[in-house]
Amino acid sequence: MNRPEILIPAPMLPSVLDALGERFVVHRLWEQEDPDAFLATVAPRVRGLAASSLAGRIDASWYDRLSALEIVANFGVGYDGIDADAAATRGIVVTNTPGVLDEEVADLTIGLLLATLRGIPQADRHVRDGAWAEKSFPLSPSLRGRRIGIMGLGAIGKAVARRLEAFDVPIAYHGRSRQADIGYDYHDTPVALAAACDVLITIVPGGQGTQHLVDAAVLEALGAQGVFINVARGSVVDQDALIAALQQGTILAAGLDVYEDEPNVPASLRALPNTVLLPHIGSASKRTRAAMGGLVVDNLRAWFETGRALTPVAETPNPG
Repeated sequence: MNRPEILIPAPMLPSVLDALGERFVVHRLWEQEDPDAFLATVAPRVRGLAASSLAGRIDASWYDRLSALEIVANFGVGYDGIDADAAATRGIVVTNTPGVLDEEVADLTIGLLLATLRGIPQADRHVRDGAWAEKSFPLSPSLRGRRIGIMGLGAIGKAVARRLEAFDVPIAYHGRSRQADIGYDYHDTPVALAAACDVLITIVPGGQGTQHLVDAAVLEALGAQGVFINVARGSVVDQDALIAALQQGTILAAGLDVYEDEPNVPASLRALPNTVLLPHIGSASKRTRAAMGGLVVDNLRAWFETGRALTPVAETPNPG
């Protein structure tokens, strides 16, 4: 029996490549001397595509070239880099990797919050630079007495909230609608949530529906003692407005794991002392990335063995 042919546009974990190679004919586009010519040769036979953020946007131009494409398996829970609506019109199933990274991202979110409030990276530099012998490290803000707002109470947002409950802080949230089984206070707009809290954590999907959801008005409402944490997507925030708010004291500090134009972080943002900046590492542990890669492989295997993917996204449900 002929093995289905899979295209991988950009590098993926060796474990993923090895596992796919055992079950499929795998075409590694990034290794080709002339990718366009190679793609023209194999495109009519490619039935599956394994994608990641390194591949760039997967849109209708890809679907037009891959006329036999049945499934796009995305490495990541966020899939705003894949045009799922266009895939749906062509009968192509798109999958992502929910669940396996929720706890890891939630752990990182709490670490980023504490690092931002207590100035942990700055304190580390204070010791390493030899400054401690000359003067004490300044007193920091505290998590004590703060009200936490979570923008986006999905699976990861709930995992963050569970951890915050242990810190004995009040929690509120904003989402597209109130969740009947959630006891936290609900606010029906981002501005209302920001006004009701002094720590704002964003963990919403990217895409046009959330573009610049956090804007100057939200930051103004958060206030001069407010701390902003973003572990969602850089597109969720008006980055220029955020930089201005940090420079002008409109908010106190920010901890960021994502940016509008990764990996390019503006010098004006990097220069701010009231920030903690991470290189998009929310799910970047060996354990979690291996689990994400395993789910990519399992989705492709399930599709070609049973005709049903394990974790199709909402826009492209399984047939029937």
